[in-house]
Amino acid sequence: MLLTTGCAQITMVPPQPSMENTQALRGSPLAPAQVGVFTLEAGKPAVMDRRHALRGTNSVQSPIQGSFAQYLRESLVVELDAAGLLRPGVQTVITGTLLHSTVDPAMGTASLQARFVVTRSGQQRYAKELGAHAEWESSFLGAVAVPLAAAHYQGLYRQLVGQLVSDPDFRRALAP
Repeated sequence: MLLTTGCAQITMVPPQPSMENTQALRGSPLAPAQVGVFTLEAGKPAVMDRRHALRGTNSVQSPIQGSFAQYLRESLVVELDAAGLLRPGVQTVITGTLLHSTVDPAMGTASLQARFVVTRSGQQRYAKELGAHAEWESSFLGAVAVPLAAAHYQGLYRQLVGQLVSDPDFRRALAP
């Protein structure tokens, strides 16, 4: 579900935890963590973090500080919180960098890539780039293509966090 704010902008809904990701986090013993800073990779155009043009004057944007990097951070926060693993002040910190973010309603494609880092007591325990991609049958009609593209793009965040929380290396980094 997406929120619309005017006829030209689509604002994604705030992230919600998914049953799959919560179960993946609860599937083995993991130490609590806090979520640190998430940023756009240095040198990338700032607009990549702010909004994506969909068709004509239509665009999609994040409800979290107007930033897709912050939307990714919040997507991880809600998943960890739902699994009882979010704990501010602990020595294990997860940070992230948004590397790539695109959506093309005409082609019916969207992709998202980020680098995640886990440190514990200042020592790096995990660093990996992960990506998510979606393809769908697009429509010639903008009234159909635009919301469809925005919905698929939003879904990539849950998918990317799912890859992270299911990654055996990530799970080892969070092992007690």
